[in-house]
Amino acid sequence: METYQSAALDALGDPTRRAIFERLGRGACAVGELAAELPVSRPAVSQHLKVLKGAGLVVDEAIGTRRVYRLDPQGIEGLRAYFTQFWVSATAAFSEEVNRRARQERTAEEKS
Repeated sequence: METYQSAALDALGDPTRRAIFERLGRGACAVGELAAELPVSRPAVSQHLKVLKGAGLVVDEAIGTRRVYRLDPQGIEGLRAYFTQFWVSATAAFSEEVNRRARQERTAEEKS
């Protein structure tokens, strides 16, 4: 079973999608505007946006004849929560290892 985080991280693994994601971080944008800023075609941008949308990272809205995309705050919050949890676990494990090694060194010093 694929998790939300896995889909989001997989989507951001592609450099073009990551560039689109980062660009949308500066504000909403239409497909044509995104394509003008990237070295890929408009249809390719649309396909990348479809993947980002499927991963829960962007939402779109029809404004006149254009589709305007922006980051999905819920998707961003999900990624933030994932990385926060990962960071807490990793730093706890690091702290545990440092303390374990310090205890080993004290034990070794006491024996000598």
